[in-house]
Amino acid sequence: MVCTLAPHILYTKHDDVFVDAITLERDGQPPKEIKLGTFKLAGLKDIEVIDRPFVPDAIFNPGDIKYDRVTLFVVDRT
Repeated sequence: MVCTLAPHILYTKHDDVFVDAITLERDGQPPKEIKLGTFKLAGLKDIEVIDRPFVPDAIFNPGDIKYDRVTLFVVDRT
């Protein structure tokens, strides 16, 4: 399965690295609904960075308590 993700935030939890992202495509098809998923980086295979701009979705809340003091990277919402 090939997924294209729009990563919104990279953070740590229990010494592991996670990314919260919105799935843009799964096997070439758009998702049925827009939702923010949590992905453990160690569980992702064949990661590739592509040059595809996206607009951060309003469902993402960078001020969520789960990101407090563990954020490594967050998208700019401006």
